[in-house]
Amino acid sequence: MRPIRLVLALLALALVASPALAQPTTITLGRFFGACDVPGVTIADAVGEACIIQAIIDDFDQADNGVRVETLPADWGNYYDQIKAMYAAGNPPTVHVMHSSSIPEFASIGALTDLTDLLEGAGIDAGDWTDRALEAVSFGGRIYGVPMDAHANLWHVNLDLLAAAGLVDDAGAPILPGSTEELLEHAAMVREATGARYLAADFAEFPIGVRLVMSLVWQQGGELFDAENANVTSAEAERAVETIMSLFEGGYADPQLNYSDSQQSFLEGEAAILVNGTWVVDFYAAQASDPNVPLENYYVADFPTLFDVGATWASNHMWVIPSPAARDADALEAALGLLAHINDNNLAWSRTGHLAVRTSVLESDAYANLPHRDEYAGTADIARDVQPVVRYDAIQDVLNRELQAIWLTGKPIDRALADANAAVQDLLD
Repeated sequence: MRPIRLVLALLALALVASPALAQPTTITLGRFFGACDVPGVTIADAVGEACIIQAIIDDFDQADNGVRVETLPADWGNYYDQIKAMYAAGNPPTVHVMHSSSIPEFASIGALTDLTDLLEGAGIDAGDWTDRALEAVSFGGRIYGVPMDAHANLWHVNLDLLAAAGLVDDAGAPILPGSTEELLEHAAMVREATGARYLAADFAEFPIGVRLVMSLVWQQGGELFDAENANVTSAEAERAVETIMSLFEGGYADPQLNYSDSQQSFLEGEAAILVNGTWVVDFYAAQASDPNVPLENYYVADFPTLFDVGATWASNHMWVIPSPAARDADALEAALGLLAHINDNNLAWSRTGHLAVRTSVLESDAYANLPHRDEYAGTADIARDVQPVVRYDAIQDVLNRELQAIWLTGKPIDRALADANAAVQDLLD
């Protein structure tokens, strides 16, 4: 009996001491991008933001690395409200996604872990990031995030509708307007030839309209605000809003469409152009190949220059580690491992249509050969981000509310811009 007891005791000791059987480190992850409705999809097979990011996370979670990742549910529309509530309660996720425009707000109060001296040890080469990506994740000369993409507004095009209106060139590319006058001319041509609206966008829900106005202001060399001063009542802002209003007044666009409705309108062949971001390129391409979807000949174009200089709204997605997570050495190590894994899969994430942030990916043949990529290659050169300000989310909400008041309730343009200017200035002050 003694030899048996000894063997059992040694076996029990081995089981307890075995690293392979040690409890994994569990970290939590906050993200938006929607829910993936294809369980178990692999990175190679995933389509769309929701499934590609979930496949990347699952690939790390299921690896034999001693880490388990618990993804927290979050809705895009109130994501930052949820995240800020978790910070306020003292239990933010170990890792979460963030836009570059939110970095100043969080980093300025010490809420984020300074990653500057941690990246190399985690196997993340910041030297491979583009200058834009490095700037996007930096605040006060320090690095507070790992960039995942640059994303921007594009013009998604139904070539069949434009062809019917004579707005496709001999090479099969769309003919896009080069001025506000041409914008209305093209809109009238599409309406007359097809009965379809020229342009669809989410004007009634998320701040797509804000981004449109910003782009047109930048094209005139203006700014709606900087770090100290609001400039929402400028002549450039008035012209930008008037340009959009002229589409509504001509019946060429519908101000009451929300995000889902505008997207559906485009897919159903009811609009020639959809203003939306890089994040839906692979999804629309997949829809266009579906025989049950009216959209057939899909093209992706750079946002056209209607004024003086090319410009389109852009931002960056990045991953950050809240400061509380850095107090736990195991959680910090696990979080850094996950960020390295996401960084390693930058090409896979770029399949969505987003612009890669790693130079080695951007220069690869695999990236160049992604569907439609050559059609909007100029977007990187005209992409513009907002001025870095601490209260950007609140500023964006103000602008969205006042712009929607113009095109949804008939509020006079000058009064709405004046009200927005005063509210934005209060936030800056």
